[in-house]
Amino acid sequence: EELATALRDYVGRETPLYFAERLTSHYQNGCGEGPHIYLKREDLNHGGAHKINNAVAQAMIAKRLGRKTIVAATGAGQHGVATAAVCAKLSLDCTIFMGNLDVERQPSNVVLMSLLGAKVITVDGSFKDATSEAIRNWVENLESSYYLAGTAVGPHPCPTMVAEFQSVIGKETRKQAMEKWGGKPDVLVACVGTGSNALGLFREFLGDEDDDVRLIGVEGGGSADSIGMENGRLRRRRRHSATLAGGGEVGVYHGAMSYLLQDEDGQIYGPHSIGVGLEYPGVSPELSFLKDIGRAEFYTVTDQQALDAYQRLCRLEGIFPALEASHALAFLDKLCPTLPNATKVVVNCSGSGDKDAATVFKCLYSS
Repeated sequence: EELATALRDYVGRETPLYFAERLTSHYQNGCGEGPHIYLKREDLNHGGAHKINNAVAQAMIAKRLGRKTIVAATGAGQHGVATAAVCAKLSLDCTIFMGNLDVERQPSNVVLMSLLGAKVITVDGSFKDATSEAIRNWVENLESSYYLAGTAVGPHPCPTMVAEFQSVIGKETRKQAMEKWGGKPDVLVACVGTGSNALGLFREFLGDEDDDVRLIGVEGGGSADSIGMENGRLRRRRRHSATLAGGGEVGVYHGAMSYLLQDEDGQIYGPHSIGVGLEYPGVSPELSFLKDIGRAEFYTVTDQQALDAYQRLCRLEGIFPALEASHALAFLDKLCPTLPNATKVVVNCSGSGDKDAATVFKCLYSS
């Protein structure tokens, strides 16, 4: 009851399942036929992203455990903002670790975290390095602190908790789809960094006996030549974040076994994506399993395709999508021409793109 009240009155749930009419028209063929595209508007949550669904739940657990300090790591800053906000609400001390590369790219979220009372500690590197430092800090202070994971990776039970608390997205989607057209979605599309927003949308439909809802995860393909076939073999240049679709191999990182970006010697190499929140060398163990059994499909789009999708949604629907979510939107270019007329497609708009406006402007309009 406490969590349900917070999700409703503080987070602002439920979020709309929005029919993107002009985006739908954009993908219609010459006969006026094409899929119907809906956006799950997680960008409208308090804090501007899906991250707060999990943050508020885990912060409540921490308080019940008697912990006084919350420790977290953030990449794009959305989990950091969400964690700082709920810590302010629940009177908990908050320490956020963030890589210096991400601080430079997401300065507005650093300001917001500070305004919310969080202590932001900058470490050399990116999100993977911030995660390592956050876990070290937590392990050194187990009796007084709580590690609030925002991603569906890391030691058990972190991936399970994050996926469960984010599953409210899919539960609402099922209910709203039934109200709008009297059935389930045909296709679900979400970007994949570590997997929190994708599992939030997918998980509700995994138990369906008929497996008739198609699940599609979209990873950061980086530059156009980062992934592809070369001399009959998969080319894996190290400028992407495509752990599942880009040839990642099974390994252990941050306490979990999943697909990883690693070299021939098993050493982790740094991911890249214009969507900062997609930059992690591993992925959810649950998504790794869904890949192995063929229940979910995984694809990539490039940085440029994500930028184009960002602009497209701005101009057609008046919505600023996060660059992370823009990867899922960009995949519609490939997906929509393959679908029957009136197919119901739900894309998880996992966050707001206000934070990315400067990056988009620089990429699109700077000489």
